[in-house]
Amino acid sequence: MKKIVIAATVLATTSLFAANTAGCTGCHGKNFENKAMGQSKVVKDMTKDEIVTALKGYRDTAGFGHSPMKAAMAGQAKALSDADIEEIAATIGKK
Repeated sequence: MKKIVIAATVLATTSLFAANTAGCTGCHGKNFENKAMGQSKVVKDMTKDEIVTALKGYRDTAGFGHSPMKAAMAGQAKALSDADIEEIAATIGKK
């Protein structure tokens, strides 16, 4: 029973993380190798701190002012919690 609970927790956590990045890959590429709309930085080349700063900036209304990426990214980032952003950045960010 204990193994089943652990396995279910791992699967649920993996599914949640996958859902958080599912909207990203359409523009940024499966491995975050693309410049979204030909304008963004390549996310796989960014550090964890750069990703955290960018996602929080897009999520928060005052961040990044009139950046051309703001409109597209605000909708993607608005539902992310600080913990989500940290997890995504830790997984994708350049070590």
